[in-house]
Amino acid sequence: MANLTIQAPAKVNLHLRVKERRPDGFHNLESIFAALAFGDTLHFEHLDEDGALETRMEGPFSGKAEIPPEKNIVSRAVSLFRSKTGYARGLGVRVDKRIPLGGGLGGGSSNAASTLIALDTLYKAGGGSLDGDSLAEMAALLGSDVPFFLGETGVSYVSGRGERLLSLKAPENLFLVLVNPGFPSETPRAFRLLDEFREKNGENAPDRHADIPNSGGNFPDPSELCEKLYAAPRDWPFQNDFLPVFLDDAEGGAAYRQMLNGLRGLGADFAGLSGAGSTCFGVFSGWEKAEKAEKSLLKTWNCVKTTFLLAHRAIPEYNNNTEKGRHRKERRHGDNRYQGP
Repeated sequence: MANLTIQAPAKVNLHLRVKERRPDGFHNLESIFAALAFGDTLHFEHLDEDGALETRMEGPFSGKAEIPPEKNIVSRAVSLFRSKTGYARGLGVRVDKRIPLGGGLGGGSSNAASTLIALDTLYKAGGGSLDGDSLAEMAALLGSDVPFFLGETGVSYVSGRGERLLSLKAPENLFLVLVNPGFPSETPRAFRLLDEFREKNGENAPDRHADIPNSGGNFPDPSELCEKLYAAPRDWPFQNDFLPVFLDDAEGGAAYRQMLNGLRGLGADFAGLSGAGSTCFGVFSGWEKAEKAEKSLLKTWNCVKTTFLLAHRAIPEYNNNTEKGRHRKERRHGDNRYQGP
């Protein structure tokens, strides 16, 4: 039996602007990240041999090939945590993988962050001590999106390369339908296509796809963006810089157009692209309307999921009575855990 279980929520980018390239090779970003009540589940158990690490992936998106440790972000997170803290307990980690790979939903980053949170919990239970800044520094070393999943709230305005966060309150009574087309979007290719698109068409290309809302144009300033989060979704000015690029892409443009038009045609108040693809999402004002849209979209797409926004970050759960009682005292700020399918 696992000693500890933690959820690794997916996220969507409600808004994503890719700005100038930085000296370190990354791009500066402007985005609004929102964590979802849907994602992977990570199970941790102690092994007898100190320093041992066994990881395995299960579930519909676990993949057929074994991922080498140097490319497995869970293994990398464990190794980094051990190097920074000296924590040497042997660990077995099972990941129930439900987040589509290459879907723009932050699955790898969320797995890394949830691994850090889980290890921090186990480390402190054994008498260790680690401050929040150290955990955040480790997260930034693992990837640009990882720090977001350590945030206390489920929604953040994100800038820099992803490490600068302004926590926001999650809007209430909004329901999302995720639609994945069945193919991944590779981030390096997405940025290459974006660079080529901008060289040809200019940075904003405002009127190229007038039939697809939120596919290009002028951008509000950061304070206005954050304020608009609490307006009706049909009035959101949010956009994604990758969307006009993908709509022009011969390989997947028709699929993106079909997903977005399908969501809007089924009553979504807002429809957009998450991250650098390939998942699209629609925002609905009612759960029943969202579920009805999900059932309709499943006639065309194999991977469709209705979900909602989370209020705060993932919380570890012990799976034995002794630890559970102690841990319950640590989480008095509410519970928005979710159950996977």
